[in-house]
Amino acid sequence: MTGSGYCVLPGGDVIVALTLPRPPCGPLGGPAGAGRSADDASVRVLVRAKNRSRALTRLRNLGLRAVYLRGNTAPPTPDEITAVLHHPEGLLWRAAPDDPYELWHPIAALLRPQGALGTELGGRAA
Repeated sequence: MTGSGYCVLPGGDVIVALTLPRPPCGPLGGPAGAGRSADDASVRVLVRAKNRSRALTRLRNLGLRAVYLRGNTAPPTPDEITAVLHHPEGLLWRAAPDDPYELWHPIAALLRPQGALGTELGGRAA
């Protein structure tokens, strides 16, 4: 897995940044769905936890089973650290080829099935 890394904060917490392939479910569909090419079929995931093992366990508990941190080739940038520190869940993602206009999203938006959002909105309108 390329593009992963971590940093240790002064208080002892760890922020892990991973570049993962886009899951087949979610708002943007599969790897080449929604007008995206295969090159940007990955997402950058940020996790805040007490240590690296707990950070990876948080992702595995969400269903991302084959997540490993090998090396520190792409640690989180200062902007990424700020984003994850200010999020209440401490789990964020966005498309890996950084688009300066794309915002960080909560992890639930990545793992939610594509049809679930349409049914929720349809149920409220009725």
